[in-house]
Amino acid sequence: GLLTQIALAAKVIAREVNKAGLVNILGFTGEHNVQGEQVTKLDVFAHNTMVEALAASGHVCAIASEEVAEPIILSPDHIRGPYVVLIDPLDGSSNIDINITIGSIFSIRRKTSAGPDPTTADMLQPGTRQVAAGYVVYGSSTMFVYTTGHGVHGYTLDPSLGEFLLSHE
Repeated sequence: GLLTQIALAAKVIAREVNKAGLVNILGFTGEHNVQGEQVTKLDVFAHNTMVEALAASGHVCAIASEEVAEPIILSPDHIRGPYVVLIDPLDGSSNIDINITIGSIFSIRRKTSAGPDPTTADMLQPGTRQVAAGYVVYGSSTMFVYTTGHGVHGYTLDPSLGEFLLSHE
């Protein structure tokens, strides 16, 4: 279910990326992210889209995004699941104006701390403790690639169906 929500967010982001030159979503916002990079309008859109999709999944209790300084801890009002997700919602977004490939990166980890609320330690686990990880590449085609530790699977978005189809196993 969680990977399905990431795929849904990726479809929405891909749609905006593909029409970026036609709508007012190119350019910088004037802000800088936690890495000191200039934030683009597409960064903000991708961040909001990913956070909304992950929060609505019912599988996540916390989200750490490159676009915000502090982790997003879902309130107890949300249905919270046992996972924390680390994301770069739109890596390489400063390249969108020159039509170079950009993408989303994610890492999913299981909450390991006691108690109802996730902690920083839940997000700072070693990479070997990942449940799943992957990326989405937005370009001439949109690809969703992930692993759950048993091989890597690549899916290509078929725009006529609006679905990711297995293309690289």
